[in-house]
Amino acid sequence: MVALIDSVRRELAAAADPDRAPAMQAYMKSQMPYYGIRLPDVRRLCGPVFDAHPLGSETSFEDAVERMFVEATHREERYAAIQLARHRRYRPFQTPDRIPLYRRLIIAGDWWDTVDEIAGNLIGPILVSHPAEVRPIVLGWATDHNLWLRRTAIISQLSAKERTDLELLTCAIDANAGDTEFFIRKAIGWALRQYARTDPTWVLRFVAAREDRLSGLSKREARKHLLPAAE
Repeated sequence: MVALIDSVRRELAAAADPDRAPAMQAYMKSQMPYYGIRLPDVRRLCGPVFDAHPLGSETSFEDAVERMFVEATHREERYAAIQLARHRRYRPFQTPDRIPLYRRLIIAGDWWDTVDEIAGNLIGPILVSHPAEVRPIVLGWATDHNLWLRRTAIISQLSAKERTDLELLTCAIDANAGDTEFFIRKAIGWALRQYARTDPTWVLRFVAAREDRLSGLSKREARKHLLPAAE
């Protein structure tokens, strides 16, 4: 585990672009510095390292992901931790047992770039595969005091398509419809816009029934790509 983390840090440090880093940090409004490496390049650099340093147990997997994320000195190390969690070798580990780990990362990350990756690409697939175990947890997050857990509850089904739990989506949105926080309003619109690709009529009816409750931002995002014919 230590060898894997050290190797990732060395690869990222060696690929640093100090000319690009300040702009990336400014764009993300990040207190943590950047190496200046684009996300596709983070993935490209980390893949061979992950393959060269396999983790043999769920415990070592969890420890490596959490340490790389929480102890990061540059933001790309957090992106690398998420890529490690998503690595094909560890798909068998993607069970409800990982939800507490991903919850800790959401809270530690405390910003949309890491939260959205975890919500959509880690929490979401486990929710779809294990609804009985994970649904009550995500439903609880919809009313949590933590902004990013609430956002996760709203957007965790972005890739679920026809397997979207509409009752869960409705509860998550209705619990947050009156929130004035930009990241919540944007999340509501995003979740509805994405599901509109599967069932535009449902989304149009949903929004119409909440015309006075949803923010203008949420409604605009939800209806963004809907054809007039769908109405």
